[in-house]
Amino acid sequence: MADTFNMWGWIIIVVIIIATGTQLFYYAMVFSKLAFYKSSTNNVLYELKPVSVIIAARNEYKFLEKNLRGVLEQDYPDFEVIVVNDCSWDDSQKLLEYYQEVYHNLRICQLIEQEKYPTGKKFAITMGIKAAQNNQLLFTDADCEPASNQWLRLMQSKFQNKEIVLGYSPVKKYPGLLNLFIRYEGAFTAMAYFSAAIQKNAFMGVGRNLAYMRDLFFKHKGFASHQHILSGDDDLFINEAANEHNVSIQLHPDSFVYTEPKKTFEDWQRQKTRHVSTGKYYKPKHQLFLGGYYASLFLFYSCLIVAILLRADWRLLASMYAVRFILQTTILYFIFTKLKCINLIWFVPILDLLYLFYITVFGVQSVFVKNKKIW
Repeated sequence: MADTFNMWGWIIIVVIIIATGTQLFYYAMVFSKLAFYKSSTNNVLYELKPVSVIIAARNEYKFLEKNLRGVLEQDYPDFEVIVVNDCSWDDSQKLLEYYQEVYHNLRICQLIEQEKYPTGKKFAITMGIKAAQNNQLLFTDADCEPASNQWLRLMQSKFQNKEIVLGYSPVKKYPGLLNLFIRYEGAFTAMAYFSAAIQKNAFMGVGRNLAYMRDLFFKHKGFASHQHILSGDDDLFINEAANEHNVSIQLHPDSFVYTEPKKTFEDWQRQKTRHVSTGKYYKPKHQLFLGGYYASLFLFYSCLIVAILLRADWRLLASMYAVRFILQTTILYFIFTKLKCINLIWFVPILDLLYLFYITVFGVQSVFVKNKKIW
């Protein structure tokens, strides 16, 4: 190595070693919990308690027409579906009233826009919860489609002695790099919150496939602690209400709820800016959990590039990259198999770099750009 490498070069190498070790820790000790997780398969009988399914929708005629039947026709003895039609100006209300004549378990909660007091999704969900007749609540969105008619039954089965059930909502597959990355980002997010939940440290859920008790909602005064934040009706509530004893997860493929992805970068950017902005409101221990991974990922790649430019020993750099890559792809292989997105494994080297770019850009943007969109 050249003399110019001596001081700064060795500092960079030490940082790479620390970052690599941190990354190995996350994959070997954290994400591996999901990779090798085995759900209980015993045939324990459980009571099929009545369930209220809540869908908040604004101008979702197209998706309600496409997906609502799949929710209403679940194989379950006693459930109601409450659609909160939040100030829609399309024909959603007419469609819902038509469905109500056919499906007697459908209930409609129509909200009327007040110019001086605009409502958001948290208000709509709160109205749906107040209208619910049952204690067990299951949430999804209008643009979501259950993988099977066993979705409700499978999610409800995980309520045994628990108050929160975290489900999975994969993105539907379409051609193109944007869709490929959106699916990867969704799977990676699920890997993080499922792994944490398995270790009794649940920090978030996804409102497209999420269940919790009605009395838990009122025990924590609903969304009161973060009502001023436009997003976070799912992850911020779970971050507040979850503890080491009251959370379970459901990973059966028939319990998945598939969601429509954004088709343009601009639409996806607006959505993710709103979602990423909630992370700074998580509990400190959860910010540390996520921040540790993101910081080590950033340092790993940035210092690796600097070390290459400084002409560090390529064998040392290649060995550190290879060790991380082998462990990462091994763990991701098992996780992606569980999440039914195994084809993503072939694109991990590219998607990993794109994920770093996504976290860096959207993380910085969320600090300086205030979201003003109520839905």
